[in-house]
Amino acid sequence: MTVYLLRRILQSFMVLVAMSIIVFVGVYAVGDPVEILISPDADQLERERAIRALGLDLPLWEQYLVFVQRALQGDLGRSFVFNEPALQIILQRMPATLELAFGSMFLSILIGLPLGLYAGLKPDSVASKTIMAGSILGFSLPTFWVGLMLIMVFAVQLGWLPSTGRGETATLFGLQWSFLTANGLAHILMPAFNLALFKISLVIRLTRAGVRETMLMDYVKFARAKGLSQNRVIFVHVFKNILIPVVTVVGLELGSTIAFSVVTESVFAWPGMGKLIIDSINVLDRPVIVAYLMIIVLMFIVINLVVDILYSVLDPRVRLEAKA
Repeated sequence: MTVYLLRRILQSFMVLVAMSIIVFVGVYAVGDPVEILISPDADQLERERAIRALGLDLPLWEQYLVFVQRALQGDLGRSFVFNEPALQIILQRMPATLELAFGSMFLSILIGLPLGLYAGLKPDSVASKTIMAGSILGFSLPTFWVGLMLIMVFAVQLGWLPSTGRGETATLFGLQWSFLTANGLAHILMPAFNLALFKISLVIRLTRAGVRETMLMDYVKFARAKGLSQNRVIFVHVFKNILIPVVTVVGLELGSTIAFSVVTESVFAWPGMGKLIIDSINVLDRPVIVAYLMIIVLMFIVINLVVDILYSVLDPRVRLEAKA
């Protein structure tokens, strides 16, 4: 297991280095922030002074080395627009995105697993067919349209939930969180469900397929032949095995939820990292863009590593292969 972890950590480090080069070159090869940040009436002397101040007069490879040197010290550059450390700006927005992402994944598991389990155990029932039809809708409906409909129904017509913003927040570990207050929970409910709708459908179909496949396995038939109760067969012998693909997909979807929650944050005016990156792209705030992408890459790497570890815990065959 130790060798397996060391190999995965080494692979993760190599991926991080490669992605840092790709992200840096890709972002710095697009556009000229000076054209946006400096007034068109500025003379050539002012433009050159601004270019030197932003560090854009150095060759690209030297800019990358400076970036890596500062990144190793925890400094991902200063924002061209806010004139503040890019990491600090992102960390201020990160709690909003994280609680939205984790809230949506919690809803997807809370709703998707029981529905998928029921649909797999009783595939021919009317309820099961209704669940599967609903999962198709969850895949098909555009996120922005669902968000607008949720606002129209629950905020405008019924007045049950607030439509935009984070609401009241409370401080934990020096950061502001909405889920710690009742008003904040009311604000997070609609955007979290909107973001979770696709994931709920995915978990339902994965769980159903896993149940249908696992119920035909010999060890399940043997457990039934021994006279074990239906609940013990399902929750001891079936449920643990169907969790393997669910954990893998949910882990990967968590990373994509954090990275691509831009639409939901825009519809509900949620002040997270997604809205920040869109604003930064519009003004070519390169340090913020690079810092955001590097943090997202690091999150994906860590999530993949945790998923691999959980996979090896759930499936002994992975541990045996790693030992071999």
